Amino acid sequence: MTALAPVLMNRGGLWIGWAGAAAGADLKGLLTAFSKDAGYDLHPVFLSEEEIKGYYFGFSNEIIWPLFHDFQSRCNFMPQYWNAYLNVNLKFAEVTARHSRDSDYIWVHDYHLMHLAFMLRNMGLERNCGFFLHIPFPPPDIFLKLPWRDKIIRALLEFDLVGFQTMRDRRNFVECTEALVPEAKLSGRGNIVAISLKRRSIRAGCFPISIDFNSFAALASSPEVVKAAEEIQEALRYRKIILGVDRMDYSKGIPQRLQAIRQLFVKYPDLQEKVTFVQIAVPSREEIPEYFALKNEIEQLVGEINGQFTRPGWIPIHYQYRNLPRRELIAYYRAADMALVTPLRDGMNLVAKEYCAANVTESGVLFLSEFAGAAAQLQKVGAILVNPYDTEGTAKAIHRAFYMDTRERHSRMVKLRDSVRRNNIYWWVDSFLQAAFSRHLDDFPQETVDFRASVAFDPNGK
Repeated sequence: MTALAPVLMNRGGLWIGWAGAAAGADLKGLLTAFSKDAGYDLHPVFLSEEEIKGYYFGFSNEIIWPLFHDFQSRCNFMPQYWNAYLNVNLKFAEVTARHSRDSDYIWVHDYHLMHLAFMLRNMGLERNCGFFLHIPFPPPDIFLKLPWRDKIIRALLEFDLVGFQTMRDRRNFVECTEALVPEAKLSGRGNIVAISLKRRSIRAGCFPISIDFNSFAALASSPEVVKAAEEIQEALRYRKIILGVDRMDYSKGIPQRLQAIRQLFVKYPDLQEKVTFVQIAVPSREEIPEYFALKNEIEQLVGEINGQFTRPGWIPIHYQYRNLPRRELIAYYRAADMALVTPLRDGMNLVAKEYCAANVTESGVLFLSEFAGAAAQLQKVGAILVNPYDTEGTAKAIHRAFYMDTRERHSRMVKLRDSVRRNNIYWWVDSFLQAAFSRHLDDFPQETVDFRASVAFDPNGK
């Protein structure tokens, strides 16, 4: 929702999503006030505690999330999770049907709602529906392990347009479709292909999501953020700052990143007391035991590494487990000399793009996992790709960047920022809308109510 908010602002439309609360919560006043300020209407879907457990914590986070991120050993294929998933998708479809019009374009976001178009069609509603997957789509050898693989792939084919973050994800989807739906016929080449099935034509395309570049850059240049960044640098005694920012999740590779920092100080003692690593971990899914165990593992590693290398006046790792206000986060982006964005697998990873947008001095260095969706775009324009499993290789890349020529750092960051600026969140929406029905975002100007794309998604999913 954060990425799309500036696009929907004052353009009208409906936003349908789980309110993050159990059924019975009284949110009418809050939602009405928010809708008035935001310029678009919010309509909540309420779930029971049992539905939250089976649909959100169960099917979404114990099956689809790990499977689609190549962690199939972490999957818990409980049949009751599947039933809960279908029931909740039906609830979303019912709310969508109640509040949308025949002429609306329904844009569904992410893996929590892969059955929504199927449910709408079963209700006899022929709405134009698009779907965008924010996480990776797995190759057939992984996807075929899903017990409900046929039903999922056929449900996705009920959408008119299915969008993915990278060409690799789109290829994986097409290969899974060919394996599971032999009657489907593929045609076309390039960014968008067509799939013919039962007298319908479904399009599948690649639409890498982005950020509101100008908003991040402007805030990074504001006096408040400049002052906060200087205070961060002063507190760390003007040492080079390496920054990691992640939601607490096993797919983000935080333990591997910490081991790379350990290798950095072991292999390259010349950097001891010259650099400080700051890891910001945003709390997430704390009710799931696996995430609690991950938090303990990270905190233990931080303690071990700091115990091994700390010297008077220098602590090698500063670890924060909390949500940061936007201004404070951007201050850290601006203060950091390097950003270490090294997920084990990620659909896109917007932290990489946010760091570039906020690096208004154009002197930072971006290290990016080759398994992040953002690598497809940013490796060509200046990001330094690393394998997050190769902790020695990552340490070597950091050491090399520490001594990188100032002109090279500047050249890399200028290209990175230009790429993110050109391919921003508005470009992303434009590319999807053009593929959906040959229209542009400017066709829905602000201060009108013509942009009525009903967007359904789970606000706690990302």
